[in-house]
Amino acid sequence: MGFGDEGGKAFLRLAWAAFPRYLPAMVSYHRLAGVGLFLGVALLLGSPAAAQSALPEAAGRWLPPARTAVLQTLDKITGRVRTMEAPIEQTVRFGTLDIMARACRQRPPEEAPESAAFLEIREIKPGETPRTLFTGWMFASSPAVSALEHPVYDVWIIECRMAAPSGSNSR
Repeated sequence: MGFGDEGGKAFLRLAWAAFPRYLPAMVSYHRLAGVGLFLGVALLLGSPAAAQSALPEAAGRWLPPARTAVLQTLDKITGRVRTMEAPIEQTVRFGTLDIMARACRQRPPEEAPESAAFLEIREIKPGETPRTLFTGWMFASSPAVSALEHPVYDVWIIECRMAAPSGSNSR
């Protein structure tokens, strides 16, 4: 079943209405490409600003935008796991990665737990042109749906915080 037929269109309408609360239960492995297409719709709206506002707002009730995204990072070479705070619109450094959180939203306490962050991740190596590795929404409940693919580093969202970060986390 492709996404050009009625069954595919019905799936997308259902996923859009229920996203992100029920999406992990609805998506099977043969539909994973469709999830990428679904998440890519926000980027096709024309600008990162449009993408930032489109997906979470259409997906249901969210708290006001947070001021800090709490990220978990993994260095696959050393095995070091680190929790870091990324203030909105400020760059934090992890190894060769520059991470900027553009937006961070979470559901109210009475809803199913979910945090989502719109991240831009670039790799900056000495003597090379910076390379964009990831731009888009990451979801705490489904990190594999929209993940950074890098041979050395993993980055995923844990939660959003309303308060400003307690200290500098860039290295």
